[in-house]
Amino acid sequence: MNVPLWLALIVVGWLGIKLVRPPIWLVAVLLLGGYLLADSLLAPVIDPFAK
Repeated sequence: MNVPLWLALIVVGWLGIKLVRPPIWLVAVLLLGGYLLADSLLAPVIDPFAK
């Protein structure tokens, strides 16, 4: 099943906020960092873990 990245980020962020109650800035940093990391030079390194 292929899910758009933006939808996955929204769902993960919403679940994280509802279940764990972390600070909003921490959720934003983690989601943005993961998004930027997936489009960086390190993408081939983390790609095997995503499958």
